[in-house]
Amino acid sequence: MATKPIKVTLNGTEHSLEVEPRLLLVHLIRENLSMTGTHIGCDTSNCGACTILLNGKSVKSCTVLAVQANGKEVTTIEGMATAEGLHPLQEGFREMHGLQCGFCTPGMIMRATELLKQNTNPTEDEIRWGISGNLCRCTGYNNIVKAIQYAASKLNGTEMPAELKEEVSAEE
Repeated sequence: MATKPIKVTLNGTEHSLEVEPRLLLVHLIRENLSMTGTHIGCDTSNCGACTILLNGKSVKSCTVLAVQANGKEVTTIEGMATAEGLHPLQEGFREMHGLQCGFCTPGMIMRATELLKQNTNPTEDEIRWGISGNLCRCTGYNNIVKAIQYAASKLNGTEMPAELKEEVSAEE
């Protein structure tokens, strides 16, 4: 099969590649570019484990062809932390115990990134609706919601909800 040349900026680094037209973006990310934090869960777009940001919008990378990412910016979980430390969402998932097995966590964080850009102070219901396309099979979502609330307060520079403050101080 003939290949197509593409250029993709992944986590701030531009890559020029030749890919088969049918190659899925999730496979380009994991196999060609060795960013394995993006997980393959269902290959049917149901679970959201493969969620990444494509030009700042959360998408399930198992539903996007690599050629569709040509000229675009792709951000994966590996691109979230900075030299200063973890992104507030990553910190929130750690501090609020928003993960158990961790398989869904990268996709949840990527989806929550766009959610918090659209709504900087979401309610619990808005968070639950916002992440409803990403499945977690082990946490029950309560601590995931708390992790996103934690990150929202950190990003906004606002006070954490009292119940979150109590949990964080109990850990210290």
